[in-house]
Amino acid sequence: MKKEEKIALAEEIAREMKNYKTIGIVDLYKIPTKEFKEIRKALSEVAKMKVIKKSTLKFAAEKAGENFKKLLELNPNQFAILFSNEEPFPLFKKISSITSETYAKENDEAEEDIWVYAGPTQIKAGPSISEFARLKIPAGVEGGFISVKKDTQVAKKGDKISKELASLLRKLNIKARRVRLNVLGMLYEGNLYKKDTLNLIFEYPKLLTKAYQDAFNLSLNIQYPTKENINILISKCYLNAKAIENLVVKNE
Repeated sequence: MKKEEKIALAEEIAREMKNYKTIGIVDLYKIPTKEFKEIRKALSEVAKMKVIKKSTLKFAAEKAGENFKKLLELNPNQFAILFSNEEPFPLFKKISSITSETYAKENDEAEEDIWVYAGPTQIKAGPSISEFARLKIPAGVEGGFISVKKDTQVAKKGDKISKELASLLRKLNIKARRVRLNVLGMLYEGNLYKKDTLNLIFEYPKLLTKAYQDAFNLSLNIQYPTKENINILISKCYLNAKAIENLVVKNE
């Protein structure tokens, strides 16, 4: 790209920064091009993204105004810039819900348990059957093709995928890796919301639920009546009274 084209692109990005309410930075590390395009298409109604270089972002942010320089705090390497008129938290939730499946690679971490299920495969009989044996997958030959004899768990959630397993999963057309966009942060109305803050849209409901449960348990323990716990407290009082009554009758 010529210098004039780079300047023109940076000026275009600067204009877009001013025209949209929310500006985000998406880290593209380890996101295959095909899967990125699929996710970008799925988000096209609420956001648009453009892959740019860090120098372009720096120039555009300086051109757009002081507030936009906050985006440089995110310090991305290979990235895309995101434009939207959605508010950051619901937008982040929407982005996080969109995934694209792809093949696991060596040293990837299994996001969930991985199974190879019993049945015929499209792998011709031959040297490949030794791969099944090394991975402790019971297999035989049927009609010239390898057939798996028993459902077999080949990785647990959190396990590192070996080179050999990654190769076999690809041959079996098992896409064990979910690709999702890694949003580093979003700028909205002059405020920069980084990923840990945006993640509160998932964590906050859990924190509220825990706080409610803790408060409810405390009210029971100190016998403080509320409309939520009154039936339980009355039941406990009744049971305690019956226990005392039985004790008195027994001692008479």
